[in-house]
Amino acid sequence: MVNPRKKASYPKPLADLIGGAVDPVLAKQGFGQSSLILHWDDIIGQRLAECCEPIKLQWPPRPRERDPNAAVEPATLVLRVIGAMAIEVQHMAPQIVQRVNAHLGWRAVGRLAIRQGPLERAAGPIRIAPPDPEALEEARRATEGVLDEGLRKALTLLGARAIRGRAGGV
Repeated sequence: MVNPRKKASYPKPLADLIGGAVDPVLAKQGFGQSSLILHWDDIIGQRLAECCEPIKLQWPPRPRERDPNAAVEPATLVLRVIGAMAIEVQHMAPQIVQRVNAHLGWRAVGRLAIRQGPLERAAGPIRIAPPDPEALEEARRATEGVLDEGLRKALTLLGARAIRGRAGGV
């Protein structure tokens, strides 16, 4: 007989558990939430994400007597940038600030500060071997009816990788 008071226990997504552990650590660096770090590639684009990463958000000091009607001063986003790319990131600063603010949903960042140096990522970008030509051709034939070119290319690549995996090539 099942106890009616006992609730069913379902597995929780790993992201729900990690967020609680990571957020306090990131809060010490000025990040209110982990999404800026976790979704950095999506926010600024893969090309820029390969050469820079957020270090911290520096918030301006709060005045002792704060006017409740006063606007919150935006933070400075400190980025670590690979040396040779610093000038390009500097030129892209307005777009980066705009993208970060759009992600956060408010004008949290007012400017960027650039620190040159190597990135501290544990692992570099994942390199995936291209699919073999026979699998690619089979996938092309299967996606001939897709009108949208970008979608067709993505489906062809996905299909070729699935065919290669099915053949035991993964």
